[in-house]
Amino acid sequence: MTDLNTLRYSEEHEWVAVDGESATIGITDFAADALGDIVFVELPAVGTSFSRGDVFGEAESTKSVSELYAR
Repeated sequence: MTDLNTLRYSEEHEWVAVDGESATIGITDFAADALGDIVFVELPAVGTSFSRGDVFGEAESTKSVSELYAR
């Protein structure tokens, strides 16, 4: 289980946990409650580069589509 104190959070209720050259991303409970059930996630191909603030994917839920931002 991830230690919540080591996560980095965005203003859009996304979080990232970095482990060496790998990163795990997720959304907060607040965002999950607001979105409802996630039905599709679009992510970049492995090895894709992007900069802080870039949109790198989308999360589609039963209520809306939300962009995922690099932080």
